[in-house]
Amino acid sequence: MDLRQVLQEHAALLGRVAATYEANFHLRQELLQEISLAVWQALEKFKGDSSVKTYVLRVAHNRAITHVAYHAKQPRNESYCEVETPQPSQQASSDVQFAQQQQIQTMLKEIRKMPIQTRQVMTMSMEGLSYDEIAAACGISSSNAGVILNRARKVLMETIQHV
Repeated sequence: MDLRQVLQEHAALLGRVAATYEANFHLRQELLQEISLAVWQALEKFKGDSSVKTYVLRVAHNRAITHVAYHAKQPRNESYCEVETPQPSQQASSDVQFAQQQQIQTMLKEIRKMPIQTRQVMTMSMEGLSYDEIAAACGISSSNAGVILNRARKVLMETIQHV
């Protein structure tokens, strides 16, 4: 399996995973590099028990969890001054696109507040994985994946409606 092909095919997916774990733009870029390295190291161990997408997601989430845990223990470093992703200028995009971007940023912010396992299940669901695929990637039962996902969706919808 070719690393370039896998990374090209799943680049947007990996970017979205990183965005659900890391709000800081610079740390998100660092996390993407860490995920790419982890995928490269893990590809030789891929046995075909699941789809490549599911396997890559499992590796990405595991790396992201390690990244978050490490940075949670570190003292705040002010050298990374930007907390959120740099926003494109409002003039360059329509009002509708700007509103959509704001909704996405709000949703990501709320997802980042969720417990790690809930965040994993929610992100994988947003990527189109079935309950069975989510369960296999997270090491939980399919019904547990469904319960976690339904609770997370409810909380997310309630939170977004109050914003």
